[in-house]
Amino acid sequence: MVSGEGIAFWQEFFVKFYQAFIEKNRWLQYLEGVGTTLLVTAMALAIGVVLGILVAVIRTAHDQQRPGKHNVILGFFNVICKTYVTVIRGTPMMVQMLIMGMVIFKSSRDFTSVGALTLGINSGAYVAEIIRGGLMSLDPGQAEAGRSLGLNYVDTMRFIVIPQAFKAILPSLGNEFIVLLKDTSLITVIGGKELLDAAQGIYGRTYEQMFPLIGIALIYLVLVMIFSWLQGILERRLRQSDRR
Repeated sequence: MVSGEGIAFWQEFFVKFYQAFIEKNRWLQYLEGVGTTLLVTAMALAIGVVLGILVAVIRTAHDQQRPGKHNVILGFFNVICKTYVTVIRGTPMMVQMLIMGMVIFKSSRDFTSVGALTLGINSGAYVAEIIRGGLMSLDPGQAEAGRSLGLNYVDTMRFIVIPQAFKAILPSLGNEFIVLLKDTSLITVIGGKELLDAAQGIYGRTYEQMFPLIGIALIYLVLVMIFSWLQGILERRLRQSDRR
């Protein structure tokens, strides 16, 4: 038979679970938080990829200049890109978020967009290094072959070099995307409305932190597992295309 203490435990468990997820349709707040989290991730990823490609191409072009031939304009932009990567990678994400939300955009009330922009700028520095590593690892003969066909530098990178580098850097880009997804929780510190904010709002009313926090932890885990699975499918298809 179940003891009185056991019954009391399960009763308390059910009450706290009910308050955290079911009462007043609170599960809808988690669902809304998931939607915002995915939206912020997509926005930040788009910003990060665009910045990353731009910075990586500039730095790679600078590093691959022929000896004795240095473009002054390219050198200037390379210094800017190198400074950007150094500063972003050398300072904590939380500090960057606070500076953007409370200093640079302190008059803005669109905290979610500010958070997405900050995450995108942060991600861009890491994506740039990932892409640059992939570009630098390719045989220089690939770029020379493109130029011998009459392609300029941009077209050579676009049609020959970047597609080949993409396959090599896909695992690292996938990991960066997963980190970005989890880092969306940081926008809460400047007032962004995402999954962690939903949990904080609920346990602020129920005075019970365990269920809301464990609940969003499981949601993050499921999202990461889904995206890891999709990444695995894409990698397998790319490997299959290489064998053909």
